Amino acid sequence: MNHAPSENKAHAVTGAFGFSGRYIAQRLLEQGKRVINLTGTPDRPDPFAGQVETRPYHFHDAAAMTEALRDVAVLYNTYWVRFNHADFSHVKAVRNTLVLFEAAKAAGVERIVHISITNADPASPLEYFSAKGQLEKALKSFEVSHAIVRPAVLFGPEDILVNNTAWALRRFPVFCLFGDGSYHVRPIHVDDLAAIMVEQGMHRENTLINALGPEDFTWRELVNMLAEVLGKRPRLVECSPKVGYWAAWIMGKLVGDVFVTREEIAGLMADLLHVPGAAPTGSTPLSDWAKANRGTLGAKYHSELDRRRTQSGTQ
Repeated sequence: MNHAPSENKAHAVTGAFGFSGRYIAQRLLEQGKRVINLTGTPDRPDPFAGQVETRPYHFHDAAAMTEALRDVAVLYNTYWVRFNHADFSHVKAVRNTLVLFEAAKAAGVERIVHISITNADPASPLEYFSAKGQLEKALKSFEVSHAIVRPAVLFGPEDILVNNTAWALRRFPVFCLFGDGSYHVRPIHVDDLAAIMVEQGMHRENTLINALGPEDFTWRELVNMLAEVLGKRPRLVECSPKVGYWAAWIMGKLVGDVFVTREEIAGLMADLLHVPGAAPTGSTPLSDWAKANRGTLGAKYHSELDRRRTQSGTQ
């Protein structure tokens, strides 16, 4: 018989002061839960004014990591990295996440709610999707109650992809589509994702959920929608993936960041950020949110590398 996780224990969120983690933590606090922030940057400013206890990661000390999770009922895992870099990599992120899962099991954590990605597959030729698939496979073997939540594209005030697309549309008269832009995306609001995560923390059955918003865009439609909301009329040019990548590489150099990677372009064009025919699990339309936030959407570039400097591997 399945039972809800213990009420007298804490709920731990990796990166509770980061992007998706902050929304998860906020919802848990609103439910009266005791919340622990697991992080690689324990000195980062606290947006919750002391309501959340911070504990550091111990990826190189399994006993210390286990102790950090000792009184935890549910672990909400957002830990990940977007791309390989000199300071972080998918290989290292997989290794660290496995340490985290092992420690959770050893500490008696009753449930793990884990953020993955749509179409995660250990056999994928794209490392992001294969690494996420490896973690899903590992989690299923740990004999710990779990939920795997697979978002496609997240949007919200602090997001990267949608905001920086809008940033480019605000500033340049030409926007480069990768190919013909006919591949699909299903963006979900970060707070809708948090609601799914927290809801899954209340259950015990093992499950896999595609976290998808209510709107199904082609990439061309999404770019056109953002341009219209912002009152811009850029010329949309179809570019080969190679040309599109180098255009994005130059843009990244201008802002001191990685604008997009070759693997991200390949995943987007392969329709991996889409699940055909799947019902929406989020309720916030990106088009409505963009209109409500047109004054700030894309007004400032959001740097992935700057985020990495203040958040240690969170989504």
